[in-house]
Amino acid sequence: MSSWALDYETANCTIGAALAIVGEKWTFLVLREAFNGIRRFDDMRRRTGAPRQILSDRLARLVAEGLLRRAPYREDGQRTRYEYRLTEKGIDLFPVMVALLGWGDKHARPADGPAVLLTHRDCGAPVTLRLGCADGHQIESARQVTPVPGPGARRVA
Repeated sequence: MSSWALDYETANCTIGAALAIVGEKWTFLVLREAFNGIRRFDDMRRRTGAPRQILSDRLARLVAEGLLRRAPYREDGQRTRYEYRLTEKGIDLFPVMVALLGWGDKHARPADGPAVLLTHRDCGAPVTLRLGCADGHQIESARQVTPVPGPGARRVA
């Protein structure tokens, strides 16, 4: 069985472009902390276990890519420092983080259960991620989806 995908280039794949920005362990751990409301460098370093230089590099990259913004703060008698806050572009990664959490809960969780549960702030019900088509049908499996060439698809020469 042949796939139409073999006839198209992958150089402009948006999955590849997204992974070039966020596709690395330390980046996802920094984003996890940002989604958990952790904003300061030392707190992120302690919670992620990232070496200082790696954390500094990841934060700088996330700021440069527009996923985080730096906000100054100053404690009495201290120099001005910066905390890191999610931008709208960063917040748009929330479904990705929920999907990774859900996958981890199902396939990589410790025997005593997941370390964190997501609940809806208003009612307390568990948060789940659901896929659907534009006509409102729920997608239960990748087997229900057909990839087709998009407007940016380029045929292999």
